[in-house]
Amino acid sequence: MPVYAETFSVDYARITKTGNGYVLNARIDYPLTLRVKEAIANSVPIVFSQQIKLVRQTPLLGKYWIWERTSWLTELRYEIRYHALSQQYIVRDLGTQNQNTYPSLSDALQALGSVYLSLPPDHMVETQNLSLQIRSELDLYALPTPMRPGALLSKKWQLASPWVTAQWD
Repeated sequence: MPVYAETFSVDYARITKTGNGYVLNARIDYPLTLRVKEAIANSVPIVFSQQIKLVRQTPLLGKYWIWERTSWLTELRYEIRYHALSQQYIVRDLGTQNQNTYPSLSDALQALGSVYLSLPPDHMVETQNLSLQIRSELDLYALPTPMRPGALLSKKWQLASPWVTAQWD
């Protein structure tokens, strides 16, 4: 398992009850290294992975030993690419194939960092002892094949956030 330089950060993560369901609102900050910015400027598609999981915690020996079981896990994958002809940055959701364009990289990263997700109702029936954790990282295995070995070995490409637990409203 590679050692990640924790440069991405989940600045805000909150679960809100809306009607009969729950929604995750999160804010992820994506400061990129110069190497990654250079790759994007040269039209290399960069894939960002946002991982979200619901964890059920069961105390076995009071507060001293807690068993954690992941009851739901999802990954949202987005690609940022620079389109040289239009001089726009394209953010594409790899799950839905929806895409939006932005005039600057900072606008694209800001849009990418705004997470709004409806949580699965079948896993939210009993919310006691339930926590939601979120993190984000670059998917280095999605890079073009000639770039992968160098990126996997370089700390300039090892961009990830630690797992952060969301707050309940």
